[in-house]
Amino acid sequence: MQWSYLELRRRLVEAELWPEGRMARLACYLAGLAAALFALRKLLGLIAPSWGEHLGGWVEYLAFISIVLFSILAFQWLKRRILWRLRNRLIVTYVFIGVIPAVLLVAMAMITLYGLAGQFAVFVVTSEIHSQLRSMDAVNAAVSSELAARLERGDRPLAESLAGLRKRDPAWGRRQVCAWYGDKALPMCNDFKGPALSPPGFVKDRFQEIVRDGDALDLRVVTSIPVGSNRLTVVTSEPFDKELVGKIAADLGEITLFAGGITVQNTPPAEQRSVQPGSGSHASIAPGAESKGGTVVTSGDRSMSIRTDQNPLQATFIVGALPGPTGSFDLEIPFVFAALPVTDWKTGNPERELAVMHVRTRPSVLYGHLFAALGEYVRVVAYILVGVGIFFAVIELIALIIGTRMTRTVTAAVAQLHEATRHIDRGDFSHRIPVKSSDQLADLALSFNSMTASIEKLIQEQKEKQRLENELVIAQEVQAQLFPRQISELESLEVHGFCRPARTVSGDYYDFVAASSHKLILAVGDISGKGISAALLMATIHSAVRAYSMEGMPQLREPVAVGAVAGSSGMMAAWPQGVEVSPGALLSLLNHQLYESTPPEKYATLFLGIYDGRTHHLTYSNGGHLPPILIGQDGALRRLEAGGTVVGLFDNITYDEGAVEMHPGEIFLAYSDGVTEPENEFGEFGEERLIDLVRDNRRLPLAQISQVVTMAVDDWIGDKEQPDDVTLVLARAR
Repeated sequence: MQWSYLELRRRLVEAELWPEGRMARLACYLAGLAAALFALRKLLGLIAPSWGEHLGGWVEYLAFISIVLFSILAFQWLKRRILWRLRNRLIVTYVFIGVIPAVLLVAMAMITLYGLAGQFAVFVVTSEIHSQLRSMDAVNAAVSSELAARLERGDRPLAESLAGLRKRDPAWGRRQVCAWYGDKALPMCNDFKGPALSPPGFVKDRFQEIVRDGDALDLRVVTSIPVGSNRLTVVTSEPFDKELVGKIAADLGEITLFAGGITVQNTPPAEQRSVQPGSGSHASIAPGAESKGGTVVTSGDRSMSIRTDQNPLQATFIVGALPGPTGSFDLEIPFVFAALPVTDWKTGNPERELAVMHVRTRPSVLYGHLFAALGEYVRVVAYILVGVGIFFAVIELIALIIGTRMTRTVTAAVAQLHEATRHIDRGDFSHRIPVKSSDQLADLALSFNSMTASIEKLIQEQKEKQRLENELVIAQEVQAQLFPRQISELESLEVHGFCRPARTVSGDYYDFVAASSHKLILAVGDISGKGISAALLMATIHSAVRAYSMEGMPQLREPVAVGAVAGSSGMMAAWPQGVEVSPGALLSLLNHQLYESTPPEKYATLFLGIYDGRTHHLTYSNGGHLPPILIGQDGALRRLEAGGTVVGLFDNITYDEGAVEMHPGEIFLAYSDGVTEPENEFGEFGEERLIDLVRDNRRLPLAQISQVVTMAVDDWIGDKEQPDDVTLVLARAR
């Protein structure tokens, strides 16, 4: 059982389905809590139903929150799974860039076409109504002119033209024409069988609108002109009934008339445009726009609403039939409503309730009306539109093919780079990416190959550098052993030495060698160059000085054995045996050895001094080194300059010797150029600054004097790299 649980957990973790994050754990906790409450609710429903009902809200709330969290986690999981690969990301990118905008454009175009088709359907209906009104108005004006002429001549007011029109046009058989001269109705009003018309007292000039006279709707036009001292008013009326609307719906579709149910709001919106009564305006219903209790309708400068809760819409009549579709996209156009303003015939004021015509039609019928006057040109336009559609479809197909190929190219290059990084991660820097193209991805692959080659080369160089550094560390350790670690001081002389290399190993040299119980050899030198070669030459000089100055070898017994090479020139062979060790002779011997055994450009500066503790005398010889200085207790200076040129540059060189007596408290100061030559923006550190530091601190222990000097040199150098080895040798007579 334990194994099964661990195996299941391992598989869920691999599939990234195990809840590890805070959101996942919270979603599982809420789902479990909802399940527990649901079970408790069912249990309480059996025991105490009223208690169980109180838990229903909590169960639904927790279930909703957990579903939301699980939905977010599912989206994140799909995103990690699907969008991890670059190819899937590019496909999603193409969908968002190419497919979705195209679908949206097509959808917007279809919606726009259906919307325009709906507006055009409204326009067709209202245009037909206005056409009827204009036709009636034209005849009404002609009748008014004919009656006015007869009244002015004193003839009987008859409209002979109207009788002929009724014979020729069947539509005028159902239209009623009535006239009044002043308040007197003319005889022609009695020619029509039906309810008598009442004179419109509100019309002063012309009028053409849909009116409500009693319970009926009519199309009426009025012409009022002055004739003599009175006004002649002629009214033409036609019932707005099923027959009239049927003519409009004959080649349009199904039309339903709603005679009431739309109420005009009292406050007109400020942004609506103004339309005067009698201008032939029509209203349109905004689908989906709702006000309190119904749907908002706009008509000119008036805002209307269908009060479905108080005055529900009821169809007065339905005429026509919805035509059949001509294609897959020839769908019924929804939400085609034409709201018609209605005027009260008795008062002449617009009614609050409007008439509404609902039209059911199809785009094919409307476009037939739209292009009816174009004839065969419509077919040409259709062919052009089909050709444009095919052209864009071909372009879309070509773009899809090109995009697919480019996607494969990009994803293949990325896959190769990913595989190459795996080789690099395993330490296989010999792996190279095959390059088969000449684009930027190929250049990236070449750069990657060049990078791996450089890394492989750098690793080899790093290994070699590491090997050299290890050797330098060993050389540093060996060189550290060469400097005196335990100084055998004399009772009358205190000594101290310090050397800090500029690099790993140093080319400077200092040493204190006890020649006897009362003699001490002081050696200070500086090798030309830096690094390993200087360190090796320094070791050679160190070994030679120590070999020639060992205790128990007060004389040079076998100069050839310690010389450079066999067959050396006569200086070594003719060197007298049994000569006491002296600084000048030792420098001459070292000069010959270095000249014979080193390249011409290699040389050294070397100061050798032998201090006799019994006489307090210092016998010295300076081979081209910076002259050491003796600083007395009173601050007086003495320079030790006797000697000769550098060691190892010329052969057969003799070195003069000098001797001075060191007074008690007097300090011997020897140094290398690494102390005095460091520079900053103020110039070199200089010998004077060194002498002043030692003179001012001459009563301190030698180690502290050395520390003061080296700290001053460090402050002078600052953040810059130390340019040369810093070597300082101090001695003080007691």
